[in-house]
Amino acid sequence: MRATSRSVAVIGASLDLGAGRRGVDMGPSAIRYAELESRLTQLGIDVVDLGNVEAAVAEATDEGDQRLRYLEPIKVACARVADLVARAVADGHMPLVLGGDHSTALGTLGGLARAHGRGGVLWLDAHADLNTPETTPSGNVHGMTLAAALGTAGRAFASDAWPLPAVQRGRVALVGTRSLDRGERELLGRLDARVFTMSELDRLGVQSVMEEALRHVSGPNFVHVSLDMDVVDPEVAPGVGTPVRGGLSYREAHLALELVAEAGIATALEVVEVNPILDRENRTGQLAVELIASALGARIL
Repeated sequence: MRATSRSVAVIGASLDLGAGRRGVDMGPSAIRYAELESRLTQLGIDVVDLGNVEAAVAEATDEGDQRLRYLEPIKVACARVADLVARAVADGHMPLVLGGDHSTALGTLGGLARAHGRGGVLWLDAHADLNTPETTPSGNVHGMTLAAALGTAGRAFASDAWPLPAVQRGRVALVGTRSLDRGERELLGRLDARVFTMSELDRLGVQSVMEEALRHVSGPNFVHVSLDMDVVDPEVAPGVGTPVRGGLSYREAHLALELVAEAGIATALEVVEVNPILDRENRTGQLAVELIASALGARIL
């Protein structure tokens, strides 16, 4: 499906409760400020902005269980995201969710599963986000989101707003991974997931990796592309919540998203973890807009 045949519903999630560092709640504003709407309009895409889902303020909120910090208010915010995603799908729009920390994806995937049934997900991220309450070293929920969506993080993540699991275990691909905790490695050994670390990207090349990853997640119901901006090297994307050196270059990131567009199978897109406090002149917000455009069909020629 070509980008010019799409209409996109933009959904912001002003959520930073799932992270260990404040600031990513301002990510949706930074991305919009970088002229997201005008860039997509230039591609012939109709844009409907559904505004922001607001979340509780960490400093005025009880953390709750230290293994699941702020989980209850995160679930409240994610339920609102799920409602807007399901509404966008019902209205014939492609959901474009702007985070916020990566716990936002619980709402995005939940809303997609509610609308379509279980689907597949391409996880572009320096991290796997496959910790559970038993394995987490920090208690930060953004490091458990994918495990929660797969139904492997326990009953605490259940909600009337989404079915769990929201994702089919055989349709998960992680690309750009370079920081894994021990518990995540153990869980990956039990999942039928494809994991392409930065070492494999170096050896095989972006095109080969992305084509295999997209084949693995393809299938019925939905294919969601979840882009954590920390998959890009912090020299290129400095304003992210959890930077890890050795990520994708500027051109590698664009090629990855261009291949998403060429595959034509993505039914939803999400961009998370832009932290304007740590950014330089909104470089990361601007890059997010550029990568969104590439994923939706932008080309040099």
